[in-house]
Amino acid sequence: MTGPLRRWWRQRIIARAALDPALWEQTLQRLPFLDGLTAHERARLRDTVILFLHSKSIHGAAGLVIDDGMRLMIAAQACILILNLDVDYFSGWVEVIVYPDEFVPTIEYVDDAGIVHTEREARAGEAWLQGPVILSWADVAPVAEGVNVVIHEFAHKLDMLNGDANGFPPLHKGMARQAWASAFSAAYDDFCRRVEVEEDLAIDPYAAENPGEFFAVVSEAFFDTPRVVLAEYPEVYAQLKAFYRQDPAARAAVQLRDAIR
Repeated sequence: MTGPLRRWWRQRIIARAALDPALWEQTLQRLPFLDGLTAHERARLRDTVILFLHSKSIHGAAGLVIDDGMRLMIAAQACILILNLDVDYFSGWVEVIVYPDEFVPTIEYVDDAGIVHTEREARAGEAWLQGPVILSWADVAPVAEGVNVVIHEFAHKLDMLNGDANGFPPLHKGMARQAWASAFSAAYDDFCRRVEVEEDLAIDPYAAENPGEFFAVVSEAFFDTPRVVLAEYPEVYAQLKAFYRQDPAARAAVQLRDAIR
């Protein structure tokens, strides 16, 4: 679909959408990290959410019944990542599966000796390459500062646009691969060191699992506690600012200034 035709089609979808304004406002109020959005950004987020919900199927598993409020809670958090990108960044897959609580997938892997191992581990979220995003509804609403399972899993989806989640998503024109690699490698090494010495951390220690998890966890913090990322890893913050084309720390500063007045 060409550019003008695609824009016409999207505007048609948005114009015909039956999105309850009161329910949308309620959703925004339940997500404090969205408080700093301008009116224009909120309107653009709403349009992005409509397009996202038009293209994705969100349904419950294990008896969970999904309603419109639940769909909006998931979509609003997912779409903040692509607020200044495009909904096509989430193309190539169609399904979000939501369990009532943590789910326990069966995972098989082969060790260096060629032996197959099977593990079962409770999870709050999971993103599959070219497949669905799986979430625990109990964890969808943010439960702690800097921790957001929806942003985490959808950050993995962006990371997977060029293959497995390895912490190196496809960069925009004008972004330097070496600058990204240098910033993230140095920060990841430092963070792993800090985890090993059991330093008290403001970023979820799960980020030390591997570079892919580091990117997803730091993306959570970038949107929810941006000043933490800016203070601890300014070069990573700069790369995320360029990648997401957003500056949550600046939003937070404006919000704080307005609250003091």
